[in-house]
Amino acid sequence: MGRIKTKLTKRKAKELMSVHNDMFTSDFNSNKKVAEKYMEFPSKKIRNIVSGYVTRLKRKEVQQ
Repeated sequence: MGRIKTKLTKRKAKELMSVHNDMFTSDFNSNKKVAEKYMEFPSKKIRNIVSGYVTRLKRKEVQQ
């Protein structure tokens, strides 16, 4: 199917980016650390999914 993300993933990623947009980069590992620092996640899997989505948004932002 592809890159289908849940509403939870998109909402949390947009919340993080609205407040801490300058902290995120197009690097997944650094975004993972920033996301963990500013938001509490119930599991590593959800943290990784949100961080991956943020990374994807930042890469898309850089291309434009």
